[in-house]
Amino acid sequence: MGSVPAWARVYVACVVLGALACVAPLPDLRVPWWAVALLAVLYAGCERITLPRGPRGVSAAGRDTPKSMGTFLPVLLAGAFLLPPPAAAFVVVPGALLARVEQRPRWLRRVWRAAQLAVAVWAASRVHWALDGRDAVVEADFPYALAPAGAAVLTFCLVLTVLDGGILALADRAPVRGAWRGLFARSLAPVAVHGLAGLMMAVLWRSPYGPVAALLVLLPMYVSCWAFAQYHRERAAHQATIRALVQAVDIKDGYTRGHSERVGQASMMIARELGMDDERVEVLRFAGILHDVGKLGVPTRLLRKDGPLTPEERRVIELHPEYGHEMVRGIGFLGEARSAILHHHERLDGSGYPYGLVGAQIPEFARVVAVADAFDAMTSTRSYRRARPVPAALEELERCAGVQFDPGMVQALVRALARHGWHPAVTADSAPLRGGVYPPAPAVSGRLEGQPTTTAGGRVP
Repeated sequence: MGSVPAWARVYVACVVLGALACVAPLPDLRVPWWAVALLAVLYAGCERITLPRGPRGVSAAGRDTPKSMGTFLPVLLAGAFLLPPPAAAFVVVPGALLARVEQRPRWLRRVWRAAQLAVAVWAASRVHWALDGRDAVVEADFPYALAPAGAAVLTFCLVLTVLDGGILALADRAPVRGAWRGLFARSLAPVAVHGLAGLMMAVLWRSPYGPVAALLVLLPMYVSCWAFAQYHRERAAHQATIRALVQAVDIKDGYTRGHSERVGQASMMIARELGMDDERVEVLRFAGILHDVGKLGVPTRLLRKDGPLTPEERRVIELHPEYGHEMVRGIGFLGEARSAILHHHERLDGSGYPYGLVGAQIPEFARVVAVADAFDAMTSTRSYRRARPVPAALEELERCAGVQFDPGMVQALVRALARHGWHPAVTADSAPLRGGVYPPAPAVSGRLEGQPTTTAGGRVP
């Protein structure tokens, strides 16, 4: 919402009107104002504690993780379980309007956040009261109290999903068909956990021990959120480091712009097909993305040379895995990815570089990245040749399996593509001619971009 389209502003205004309608009956209700004030202060305090935000930071629960503790929902859901719907909706407003916001327009983001959460809390409280959840909370009637609370949590998630999808479609111009995809599933589990904590708060609040006991529920949840925040700060720093390195490579070697991200994607597909755990899959994605980072140490004139490379120039370019390994040696979170960066041009028959490793001497991550690298190089259009179809590229990989590539990795890629397909972004530097026909590929140059070579040492056209 940096420059917010007019229709997005209209959408926000409509949600704000809906939120005002939710809290409008509040002056006519007999509610415990001290409880409303205490919950509002608690939520406002949580909102001032910063958590990491995703790239866009639009939604409060869904595709992007909010930066503040707006996702710290036990207080809001406890209000939905304890208070009438208008009062529960009002608890949101002070904290959301006082929240830390880094991106502009700040006032519009605060208003949007307050409105969407107020509507969602109002709907959740309405459902909870309609199912007699208040009586179950007062009487601590378990397990019956779980049913209305669960319905309230589902309602809360559903409302947020609908509102978030709308703002993504209008403000971020996301495709309408995909704007809501996955939002509900991603938000349900964390909101359910916070909903259970909110229910515990509400039950203790109504118990003889009173609000003080209820506040104790917040302590373990706060510690958990703090640890989660630390993890995401660290992860954000990792992503920023990798993004900066990849952008530097893309700027220097325009021929392969986007290549690194696609190799990371293909490496991740192979890793999942091999049954690697999520942590190793993530590190292998880093390996694929950074496999060519050593090109930063290669003279630009060689990377952009259109004609054949001389033997001396080829030897210089073949140093890029070692350059890359030196560059990332001190980045601890890369782990096994560093060996892949160093050895992704090794071949099973020992004719690769930089060390001529044979067979199982080549690290597993390097064997994965080698296949992903070659596959993307063959299926991407360059200024000097057109892309091969995916089936032709896979056929070439299978032909070279056992000599250049690990057969297990090749088959894993074949299975992954059969299941998921291959839909990379188009990054060709030369536009097609009219009618969508690419110009014929010129004679093969001496550039080194990861394409598989035949067993005779010749370059694949």
